[in-house]
Amino acid sequence: MAAEGESESPLLRYIVKNPEAFAQNLARVVEQAGRAAAAYLKPREEGQAKDELADELAHVFKTLAHVGEYWLSDPQRAMEAQRRLVTGYMDIWDRSLKRMAGETVAPAVEPDPRDKRFQDPDWRENQFFDFVKQMYLTTSRWAEDMVEEAEGLEPHIRHKAEFFMRQITSALAPTNFLLTNPELLRETMQSSGENLVRGIRMMAEDIVAGGGDLKIRQASEGRFKVGENLATTPGKVIFQNDVCQILQYEPTTEKVLKRPLLIVPPWINKFYILDLNPEKSFIRWAVGEGHTVFVISWVNPDARQADKSFEHYMKEGILTALDVIEQATSERQANAIGYCVGGTLLAVTLAYCAAIGDDRIKSATFFTTQVDFTYAGDLKVFVDEDQIRILEERMKEKGYLEGKKMASAFNMLRSNDLIWPYFINNYMKGKEPFPFDLLFWNSDSTRMPAANHSYYLRNCYLENRLTKGEMVMAGETLDLKKVRIPVYNLAAREDHIAPARSVFEGSKYFGGPVEYVLAGSGHIAGVVNPAAKPKYQFWTGGKVKGTLEDWIAKANETPGTWWGHWQTWVSGLAPETVKARKPGGRKLKPIEDAPGSYVRVRA
Repeated sequence: MAAEGESESPLLRYIVKNPEAFAQNLARVVEQAGRAAAAYLKPREEGQAKDELADELAHVFKTLAHVGEYWLSDPQRAMEAQRRLVTGYMDIWDRSLKRMAGETVAPAVEPDPRDKRFQDPDWRENQFFDFVKQMYLTTSRWAEDMVEEAEGLEPHIRHKAEFFMRQITSALAPTNFLLTNPELLRETMQSSGENLVRGIRMMAEDIVAGGGDLKIRQASEGRFKVGENLATTPGKVIFQNDVCQILQYEPTTEKVLKRPLLIVPPWINKFYILDLNPEKSFIRWAVGEGHTVFVISWVNPDARQADKSFEHYMKEGILTALDVIEQATSERQANAIGYCVGGTLLAVTLAYCAAIGDDRIKSATFFTTQVDFTYAGDLKVFVDEDQIRILEERMKEKGYLEGKKMASAFNMLRSNDLIWPYFINNYMKGKEPFPFDLLFWNSDSTRMPAANHSYYLRNCYLENRLTKGEMVMAGETLDLKKVRIPVYNLAAREDHIAPARSVFEGSKYFGGPVEYVLAGSGHIAGVVNPAAKPKYQFWTGGKVKGTLEDWIAKANETPGTWWGHWQTWVSGLAPETVKARKPGGRKLKPIEDAPGSYVRVRA
């Protein structure tokens, strides 16, 4: 025991405190690991799940082989690449020896200040862990440089190689392994391995929940329930069909804007991202601002919707919703909001309506929506002819794409935020994740009908037909220039799904006035930035021309949320008010209370 006033040796923090308990817990870990393996194998043995890992790894290796071919095709080039890596290692070794000798030496390499993985003090103070960290950073940056500097790669191949290499280097980080993560190692020693027992038990549970695949829990599931503490804004389902339910919300003001508001959410996720809780709910706020709010709640499809295409979603979703709004309010005209792919569908619908002379939508607001996919970001990694063909073959088997596939793709865009921290917290520390409503919503995934998803990937991401004027919908060739209604186009500065540059360029294709607004943060937080407790700022500027960087340089920055700015814009288009309307009006009998039954179906 250390004498009074004498600090305990740092090495003692990495010594097993109770060897007997540690041995017992290791046995329990092995037992639970067997259960996890059984949970993984059982669906495959019964034919309920297929192992697709081999195909996915083959695609990764095939892509990275193009990079290897460049470096290995020239012996001198290959030697130079090896020299750079070995030189980096030797520099770390030399500095480490000097530090062991008592010298004060700066590290050979430092993590990015935004990198949250190496915040534990022992990554700096403990020479072993500092050495491991520097070796990892040097190796990972060298590997990423090899991709970046490889010449002659086709742009899509380079994009995929860069993305896959980031995934590999993220997965191999020393923070993800027990023996090379000081925080995990200390916790394991101090608890005699109890954390590992809890973690492997949670892993087995999550493999069962994922139907044989690991479905990483990002929020404490038992704390949230749709309709009880999520999606609680009062309203009614006033219509439903095979594609969607239409919700109308109860008014909270005596007078409302004469022109109703239709919200078209994405079907890749559920609509209650706009109605998480009373403080964060855009829907509740919009009702309070005097809007008669209608929301499309898309079905969580199964094999019955396999043939539902983009056209079906347009006609049985948006166009049907306009019919329902007219029945419920006697108003033919409406304002519309589209979010993400819901916004893409709204833009397609507007171009279709312009082609056939349907002028019911009088203004359009887009939340982080792409209509031009030239700069669509890392999701384009998953889109090429080979990958779409394989995906279409898999979708034929069930008639839909499983929700967990899309969820995994979105999480991979920010793996160091949405995958590995939860892997460490859940399965290594054995701790339940924090009960965070947004992450509960993120894990509440939805399926995609085969026909719809195939059309979207091919016509938007792969061929970019909408802004080329080549997209055909219900026999009409679409032209966004014919869409001359006012447009409010919201982008998010750190968006990984609909990059701000992509939204900016897409703004140039509409035929009418466009108010481009740039919100702080990303795809979700940039939109869900409540008026009561705003966290981020937004930028407004002049016309959409030139580059996004030029626009930002001249834009005006405003602290707080963009919600009020949008309200001023949309209410200014049609400020007339009428007496508040009850859901359904006199013509439509409510079917059930909001948020309805479609949104409660789990994938």
